[in-house]
Amino acid sequence: MRVLTIIFLAFMAGACSQNKTRIKVLFVGNSYTYYENLPQIVSIISDSSHTKLVTKKSVAGGAFLSDHWHRRHGLDTRTKIAEGNYDVVVLQEQSLAAIRRPDSLKKYVRLFSDLIRESGAQTYLYETWARKSAPEQQTVISGVYTSIGQEVGANVVPVGRTWAKIQQQYPQWDLYDTDGSHPSRWGTFVTACVFAHTLLGELPEHMEDEYVVLDHEGEQVRLLYIPPEQIQIAKSIIVTGQ
Repeated sequence: MRVLTIIFLAFMAGACSQNKTRIKVLFVGNSYTYYENLPQIVSIISDSSHTKLVTKKSVAGGAFLSDHWHRRHGLDTRTKIAEGNYDVVVLQEQSLAAIRRPDSLKKYVRLFSDLIRESGAQTYLYETWARKSAPEQQTVISGVYTSIGQEVGANVVPVGRTWAKIQQQYPQWDLYDTDGSHPSRWGTFVTACVFAHTLLGELPEHMEDEYVVLDHEGEQVRLLYIPPEQIQIAKSIIVTGQ
């Protein structure tokens, strides 16, 4: 079994990363962003590319973009963006907002996009997926993100559309966790691949099937294992859009 072990602060890893272009990415959102270590998986995938995605996050469970803007739940997202330390800021709105609160979604995307532009970064919108029980809502969700993305000049990361294609073609591999809302590990891997493809313009030719990190005691912790067959299916659908 091929294993990709990421040892933070290791000398050789640091030396190799210095030879790569680095894109600093801030993920702003809630559990759809931090579930199963999504930003970290995106960064690990980029280790096999010519560009390293250095990811950070500003998140709180159940948070709306309005919560980030108004500094609720101890969030200091606006300050982090304004400091200008990022090349890309990813905005993830609450998963039902595109259905129930589209005007609020658009309002806070506009506000954050202005702030992000002033900081010198680019805005990317995390298009989320429909709930498992309501797949027909994906068209509406995608439409809302496409519309506001065009208005503010933001790039849309088409996660929801990709999920819909994979779930329809390969229902035996469930993208959803047991709650029918959050991602399974397979769902997180697919989401991370969509982000990597959108941010890098490609997916690495060689992708590992197991992702492991070391904890503070030096013990291995497995983040994900994805069978090679599923990796190839995800890559094919994401790259071809079919």
